[in-house]
Amino acid sequence: MESTQNLKRRIRSVQNIGQITKAMELVAATKMRRSQELALNSRPYAYSALAILGVLSRMKDVPMPELLRERPVEEKTGRVAIMMVTSDKGLAGSFNGSVFRKFEQYVRANNIDLREVTATGEPKYSFIAVGQKTKSYLEHRNLPVVQSFLRVGDLTLIQEVAPISDYLIEGYLHHRFDEVISFSTQFVTALRQEVFVRQLLPVSFEKIKESIEMLLPASGRFSQYIDIESFENGTDEEYLIEPSPREVLEELAPQLLKIRIYHNILEANASEHSARRVAMKSASDNAAELSQDLNVVYNKSRQAAITNQIIEVTSGAQALE
Repeated sequence: MESTQNLKRRIRSVQNIGQITKAMELVAATKMRRSQELALNSRPYAYSALAILGVLSRMKDVPMPELLRERPVEEKTGRVAIMMVTSDKGLAGSFNGSVFRKFEQYVRANNIDLREVTATGEPKYSFIAVGQKTKSYLEHRNLPVVQSFLRVGDLTLIQEVAPISDYLIEGYLHHRFDEVISFSTQFVTALRQEVFVRQLLPVSFEKIKESIEMLLPASGRFSQYIDIESFENGTDEEYLIEPSPREVLEELAPQLLKIRIYHNILEANASEHSARRVAMKSASDNAAELSQDLNVVYNKSRQAAITNQIIEVTSGAQALE
């Protein structure tokens, strides 16, 4: 049986770890409530932005800016940018791993060769890392990371996502890539987060419809914003755009994309803190249970030592008699 000194040392270590995980659980719970509030309150705005994008993507008689139209085949370079959103820190349970698993499933399902090159000899797939964990994962797999965005923030402001949206817009307009796909987590409940694959660029009606269906629940809070039937059939309203449709759309398209990316980051932050809070609660409960088990073993070991000492004293006394 293990010595009582070693058992006491192990008990102290487990109790110290339990105190740390309990403190981290409380911090994560506070951040979770604030980030959930931001993410949930931003959903109506994100829906409105998606609805506007959907309306614009179906306009036939209005000159569309390049961000809002499909490129002709002869103008395409064949390059695809993949943006993955994870956390900068660990200890968040399966939050980061679920994003990586979804990416690997997507690659297998679509028979994608990540080492494929274009006709000009450049890599077809390039990666944009949002979060240190994504950067480490991509570097470990020797995949080309063209840009990294770290420490976006626990409570992200819309100004903080401007570098991300500016990079995507500039890359698309300068033909560095023809398509942008994002992998990010959406908050559902404190115990459930789902990873969705979204096409950010180019904008198309079908992709906007898919994003709206992902974004809003079928029932409960915010479900009143869902009106897929009217979204599909369009609207009879006429729009008067001043000073000119082209000027307004050129300014509006980047802002709508920025709102969409901002909402994705907010959802990922809420999911991260929820996952970390659950993971730390589980760790605290495990530490308490292990400490209790070690205390039982320690008491048994101590009682066995006392019993041996009593037996030795009794045997010695009987031998003297």
